[in-house]
Amino acid sequence: MPSHDDELIDNDQDAQAPAPTNARRRAPARDGRVVGQRIAGQPAFVLHSYPYKETSLIVDLFTRDHGRIGVVAKGAKRPLSKLRGVLQTFQPLSVSFSGKAELRTLIDAEWVGGMLPIEKNALLCGFYLNELLVKLLARDDPHPALFNHYVSTLNELAHGEPAPIALRKFERALLKETGVAADLTRCTTTRAPVDAGGMYVVDPERGARTAAAVEPWPVVSGKTLVDMEREDYADPQTQAQSKQLMRFLLAYHLGGAPLNTRQILIDLMQL
Repeated sequence: MPSHDDELIDNDQDAQAPAPTNARRRAPARDGRVVGQRIAGQPAFVLHSYPYKETSLIVDLFTRDHGRIGVVAKGAKRPLSKLRGVLQTFQPLSVSFSGKAELRTLIDAEWVGGMLPIEKNALLCGFYLNELLVKLLARDDPHPALFNHYVSTLNELAHGEPAPIALRKFERALLKETGVAADLTRCTTTRAPVDAGGMYVVDPERGARTAAAVEPWPVVSGKTLVDMEREDYADPQTQAQSKQLMRFLLAYHLGGAPLNTRQILIDLMQL
């Protein structure tokens, strides 16, 4: 299993849990509606959690309408806490929370169901998705389309879809949603559409350009770039070249920060 994300821990360890409100309790709303400063019934998944004080947890959630947020789950480690068995990764949840600080207070979390569990190697792929989201998504930046793609990818992994293809599609969607995806369809030097028969490199900041005789970056065929844009990974060459290309692009946008689960996946599955 992947280790705790050091950057996340550094950012959160000094934060204090929000003080409990004295406001009168209201009946919870459903479907993500706002009641005062409370968000109720928000679809979410646990990305990462770690202990906070003696009985609580700090939990990184990926929510549909509020993006990645941090919450304090007070008393979640107590044996009789309702939250103890609920705050698990890859389980669809409906959560309610309050507060405006970087760390909110988790009020409630319920298991929604409706998804098959992911197991064995697929489980490690799920942790890889979570690590990407923790390291590449800013807090409080909503990405409902990416949330839906995350759900779809977990379902694909649970139903035995080829892991390399599911991961490549999610990696590409993540870069698109965060606004850093390079253009794969047009050559930046000629402005012409990418030629399926040509050879290209992808500048992480500008997009595809014709490959020179010697290149420090991964060289891929135009067909691979076209296939990736269409999410068509049937060709073994497209699978192999897209793996190298996405590894390069992710490393660039991570600023060299290592991906723990990526290395484990490389070792186990040669993804």
